[in-house]
Amino acid sequence: MSVRDAADSDRDGVWAVLEPVIRAGETFAFDPATRRDDALASWFGPKARVFVAERVGRVVGTAWVRPNQPGLGSHVANASFAVAPAARGLGVGRALALQALLEAERLGYRAMQFNLVVATNQAAIELWRSLGFDEVGRLPEAFRLRGERYVDALVMRRDLGPRS
Repeated sequence: MSVRDAADSDRDGVWAVLEPVIRAGETFAFDPATRRDDALASWFGPKARVFVAERVGRVVGTAWVRPNQPGLGSHVANASFAVAPAARGLGVGRALALQALLEAERLGYRAMQFNLVVATNQAAIELWRSLGFDEVGRLPEAFRLRGERYVDALVMRRDLGPRS
């Protein structure tokens, strides 16, 4: 498996990864009925560095890194990750996370923060904790799981690079 910068030619592969994740309504805040063009416009949004993970020439995961907030909050990175259902448990998420952390440090971010880690997404929570992220907040009933019931979401954060 390799991780590289995404190209415009990867959009179909990225959508193939994103679509089942969005439709499931379990981890992303996207409406499950989100259209392809809208999802890709958001994923490849302004200031985003987008990556893809490939196995045997096929996109099996994708991630982006961008400022968590504009202006005076832009020194903290935000990131999002998606792995194709068939590629879960193969280290794709970890590889993308490590690439995102390296890129965030290279770009000079002081920290990385995830604003909406769904509390039922144990695989993601365990991965982030294993990579040094701490839970810095809990948002009661902040996510509507599968559009049916409300569950908590976590805010997770990790410092990056040397501190002054």
